[in-house]
Amino acid sequence: MLKHAVLVQVLAYLGAKDTPLWFVDTHAGAGSYALDSAFALKNGEFRDGIAKLWGRGDLPPLLAAYLREVKRLNPDGELRRYPGSPQIALQMLRKQDRLQLFELHTTESKVLQKYFAKAGRQVSVQAVDGFDALKGVLPPASRRCLVLVDPSYEDKDDYRKVVAAMRDALKRFPSGVYAVWYPQVQRQDAQDLPSQLKQLAHGDWLNVSLTVKAPVAGGLGLHGSGMFIFNQPWTLEAALRPVMPGLVKLLAQDRKATFKLQFEQR
Repeated sequence: MLKHAVLVQVLAYLGAKDTPLWFVDTHAGAGSYALDSAFALKNGEFRDGIAKLWGRGDLPPLLAAYLREVKRLNPDGELRRYPGSPQIALQMLRKQDRLQLFELHTTESKVLQKYFAKAGRQVSVQAVDGFDALKGVLPPASRRCLVLVDPSYEDKDDYRKVVAAMRDALKRFPSGVYAVWYPQVQRQDAQDLPSQLKQLAHGDWLNVSLTVKAPVAGGLGLHGSGMFIFNQPWTLEAALRPVMPGLVKLLAQDRKATFKLQFEQR
């Protein structure tokens, strides 16, 4: 929810300018997800997230905008599907914009290619390593881009690869907008990642994290997540600041739920 609420806000800001925009997703996943599938119903994670917003009409602007994008994939008013980042981007981008989607995982890349088969030339899907492929699209022809980097981090080397990819990307195209999702887990690599990204920033940056519960005993499991953004829209911090306390209250699973919001505009 945090990742996609931020994504919607950034895309809306960048889409206000007529110049073509490239959206690059290094780990695009499957495009969208069925919430009424046997797996989703058994897992039930969506009940602690998007289901708590569904049907509410009293949300602040940032969350209301995010909810509108989810509803566009559920036009009958029933929460049956959840849009991944590529689907949200497709819904929000204009005809002059372009989506460049990378997904290395064999199963998901096939699903993604089938999902966007009728999207036309605006969408390119490649079954490649997004970390490596990112080098080939920077700088974009349009000179405007939003790059989303959100690997699974199941491979502990992903933390190192994220830092290396951002270091290279900021050299190739310093003015691009780069959004990095990261997990909150009991792993030193995860805890160190935001500060490592901050050290790479030579311009504006913003770091927002949402913790929904205390770390699981034994160190396993996700207890929150965060987004680190290079060259963020100047409006983003002001949009997030009043929302985060309410989001903590809404999604809290115990008394350790909290948030962090740091930024610098140079």
